[in-house]
Amino acid sequence: MAVGDEAGDHAEALALLWERRPQPRRGPRPALSLEAIARAGIEIADADGIPAVTMQRVAEALGFTKMSLYRYVPGKVELVALMTDTALGEPVRLDSVAGGWRPSLYEWATCMFDRFWRHPWALETTVGARPMGPNEISWLEQAVAALSGTGLDGGEILDVAVTLVGHVRTIAQQGAAMASESPERALDSAFGALLSGREERFPALAAALDSARRNGSRDQALDFGLNRILDGVELLIATRTGSHGA
Repeated sequence: MAVGDEAGDHAEALALLWERRPQPRRGPRPALSLEAIARAGIEIADADGIPAVTMQRVAEALGFTKMSLYRYVPGKVELVALMTDTALGEPVRLDSVAGGWRPSLYEWATCMFDRFWRHPWALETTVGARPMGPNEISWLEQAVAALSGTGLDGGEILDVAVTLVGHVRTIAQQGAAMASESPERALDSAFGALLSGREERFPALAAALDSARRNGSRDQALDFGLNRILDGVELLIATRTGSHGA
């Protein structure tokens, strides 16, 4: 695809995401809606991955022809953008979370993880230069708002949000790659098989795995990472304000 073509696709997708072409007031009511189209695509992607999503397959799932679908969505770039923003959904509302910025960001990150866990294909569609919709931008707005007034400057606030997203995405990607097993249990199984009979060669790793099993400290990578990131943010805020805590 040429650069000009890609830019045109992005412009079409942005118009679709943000302007939501109004339904005509006169004449027959549209037989389809953008919401229904997005949901049909999401069901296919959830079951078979994003490569399985085609205009033809989405149209068939809705009981329409591919040409009918083009009346609403110009092409696959726009379809995937619409699906992604719909799958991410509106962000969790943080104004009802008690305790200040830290529990708010923890709630925000765990809810984002849940969206990616339910729709792992969205990990592929939310990277690189792409058209972003109002839901995706609203997620960032919530995180930035939670840190407003903490003493951090705008760059630091954005860096915190990006760092949290990076951790969430990493754990979600590992989990998606390992299918039904959690990342920790999958690695435990792999390492256990490799280390069996070789414990003396890798004593530190063998001891750590044994301790994790005995103490029940597996399956905590998401929480552990989030809390360590937030510990660092809390310390940074304390240096800005000369205080401690949220």
